Amino acid sequence: MTLLRSLFSKQEDTAEPQVPPGDRVYAIGDVHGRLDLLNDVLELIEADIEGRGPARNFIVLLGDLIDRGPSSAEVLERARTYRLPGARLVFLCGNHEEVLLRLLRGESALVRDWLRFGGAECAESYGIDAASLKRAEPSRAAAILRERVPKEHQEFLKDFGDTFRLGDYLFVHAGLRPGILLHEQSQADLRWIRQPFLESGDSHGFVIVHGHTICEEVDIRDNRIGLDTGAYRTGVLTAIGLEGTERWFLQTGAGSGSRSGKAAVSAVGQQAFGVVDSMDAAASQKERCSD
Repeated sequence: MTLLRSLFSKQEDTAEPQVPPGDRVYAIGDVHGRLDLLNDVLELIEADIEGRGPARNFIVLLGDLIDRGPSSAEVLERARTYRLPGARLVFLCGNHEEVLLRLLRGESALVRDWLRFGGAECAESYGIDAASLKRAEPSRAAAILRERVPKEHQEFLKDFGDTFRLGDYLFVHAGLRPGILLHEQSQADLRWIRQPFLESGDSHGFVIVHGHTICEEVDIRDNRIGLDTGAYRTGVLTAIGLEGTERWFLQTGAGSGSRSGKAAVSAVGQQAFGVVDSMDAAASQKERCSD
């Protein structure tokens, strides 16, 4: 019995990850207030769907739609009202959405840090002067946010989930704590974790598709795929497409600070993104990836 279990485990570990027959899923990395890039990547996804056969389509946004970039309010409105026939939209909560929600609930002590880490740009997108908000008492600053962020946006953010699973893939904003069952994962880890998740080569039982940690290129490992290519500062917003055992990538073009050109990136093989050998992964992580 032990030998049989061992053989079956090896077979499961070496099988190619796949999504269920008839399903197709797209996941979009951290948008961070770049409405122009979100529009571009949605156009790429729409064209990709049209060019493929019929399927049940899912579009997953991996969180951190807001902050840092200039158009957080517009990004939320676009996401909230976006509809595509034949596709289900899934929104996951990132650490930036969490902090804004906590501020809106009255945790005013977070205001100063939020403003420093991209909240100033978010406030400006709602017509709030960030400098005035910084000078205000924290309780007053939080009250201003509650007044100026539309109720529709507040309710929309509250509905964001933490995980979405389809076949052999699990979609989450930041990652998982290795060695912990999915139903025992803390919400803080799902939205905030970096190490030890990024350094772990262990199987999680599924391939994790995540954002949160910026990398110069798509970060493809045996157990995870990192899609945060730093859109707000690089002009490169990345999406992955998955169907059966196939995977491909769609990206906006580079060009920080201006509307980027759109470019479809087809890459079934990992080599297309210069993936680092697993032996070098831990050593190179700090050089290739950042907050």
